[in-house]
Amino acid sequence: MKIEPTPLENDVVRLEPYADAIRNELREALNVDPDSWNLLAGSAFGPAFDVWWTNWTGQQAAGQAVCYAVRDQATGRLVGTTALFEVQPKHRRLELGATFYRPEARGHRVNPACKRLLLGHAFAAGAVRVEILTDALNLRSRAAIARLGAVEEGILRAHKITHTGRVRDTVMFSILHTDWPNVREQLDSRLAPAAT
Repeated sequence: MKIEPTPLENDVVRLEPYADAIRNELREALNVDPDSWNLLAGSAFGPAFDVWWTNWTGQQAAGQAVCYAVRDQATGRLVGTTALFEVQPKHRRLELGATFYRPEARGHRVNPACKRLLLGHAFAAGAVRVEILTDALNLRSRAAIARLGAVEEGILRAHKITHTGRVRDTVMFSILHTDWPNVREQLDSRLAPAAT
């Protein structure tokens, strides 16, 4: 299993692999909502962006991650970031996460559109398991992950220390290759244009 840094797109979003050409545009797009960044293990807010960028582009160069800037197809603007990482080819599993959307992109079609593309990319590459982890305190994220059809597997206590120094409990969800047909159908239904 190898996850290629390929651009992905549908009618809602275009996922663009991290590249120097979009670095400054992404920096500007992610420089919002510090309170939401505090629910993530890492941060790209303000001066933390350079460390974020170096970390993720390094993982991408090493073949350990594919990091994407999320572009809204309707506006042409970058509205977030997401990644496939912790790639374990031997076990054919990986993690989908490091996701952050600007406030105006939340609660709409952006997240299901991104997840449809990323999950399709992962399972087409041969993944048998995709893990999605989130902070136990991030109720909005937990609800969004559950709406995808992911299975909540439990809470990893004191799992990570966030960039703020807080010891975080992490909720683990998964989607298996055997779940994917039903999850894909649900996502396609959510993304279908409204009947007129």
